[in-house]
Amino acid sequence: MKQPAVGSKFSGFFLFFSMSILLLLSFLISLNAGASEISLWDTALDIVHGKSSEAVVILWDIRMPRSLLAVFLGASLGLAGASMQGLLRNPLAEPGVLGVNGGAVLGAVLVIYSGLASSFSLALPLGGMAGAFLTVLILYLFAGYMASVQTLILAGIAINTLAFAGTSLVLNLSKDPYAALEIVFWQMGSLTDRSFDHLTLVAPFVLLGCLLLLWDGRALNALSLGEEAAMSLGIPIQRVRFRIILGTALAVGGVTAVCGSVVFVGLMVPHLFRPLVKHEPGKLLGISAVGGAVLVLWADLFVRYFSVGTELKLGVLTSLIGAPFFLALIFKMRRNVS
Repeated sequence: MKQPAVGSKFSGFFLFFSMSILLLLSFLISLNAGASEISLWDTALDIVHGKSSEAVVILWDIRMPRSLLAVFLGASLGLAGASMQGLLRNPLAEPGVLGVNGGAVLGAVLVIYSGLASSFSLALPLGGMAGAFLTVLILYLFAGYMASVQTLILAGIAINTLAFAGTSLVLNLSKDPYAALEIVFWQMGSLTDRSFDHLTLVAPFVLLGCLLLLWDGRALNALSLGEEAAMSLGIPIQRVRFRIILGTALAVGGVTAVCGSVVFVGLMVPHLFRPLVKHEPGKLLGISAVGGAVLVLWADLFVRYFSVGTELKLGVLTSLIGAPFFLALIFKMRRNVS
């Protein structure tokens, strides 16, 4: 009787181990990607021994922050997507369903519009995170702490609509065409020109958010049986919801504030791995984080190597990949129902 469980645990461990190795290799390839050819090993030795060289500047100041942010971005989106789909019990849910992405974008856009972004380098991510946290506050003010799943989704739709309207209003009122263009390009999502200042600013929020999301794996397994069944097992539903929503705001709000809007990663990644973990929401969390990081690293590699002239924005590429995936998913669900 116990053998299938052991086999399941082994297969889950092997999957996570394999994806972790793939993540490490992808990260090293990302560090090695660029117009200038450098030796990773020799440059790493120079960094360890405190030597200064052009290769050290390229690797440590340019490529390292970009690659680490790609990992943070993909892991946050993949993990938050798996958490949201488990919490809402909806396979079409993704991190932005409760308005966190929209709030972060609006906060950053207001910073650009006000001119603070040009006078203070970290004003942009700070504004984005403030927008994400304000979104959670508004969500609970309108929906209430004891709100049902349906009420939370409706409140999230309303907040997303309000955030989109606010962003459109800012673009409409902007008299500076350069500021408007900067807003539009920032919304497309990118890892270009990000530094360790951006990374160190959002890293504590993102890590705390990911820990909160990983905390409730057992609760998500119970919720897959329904809220009444989960409550009978002693799961505090409201506290679980609050932790997941707060974790999403911290993790996704943080990376969106720095990288802009990168969509569909949180929708695609959990669906790719769900059959491999036997549709268990708890097991899906960790593997979705690793898979999301791998996906964003390779998407960023694509925009670096295959852009012609102006670099293709990361958010545009994920949209081009995600939209057909979303349509195929809807078609598959429709066929299963019929």
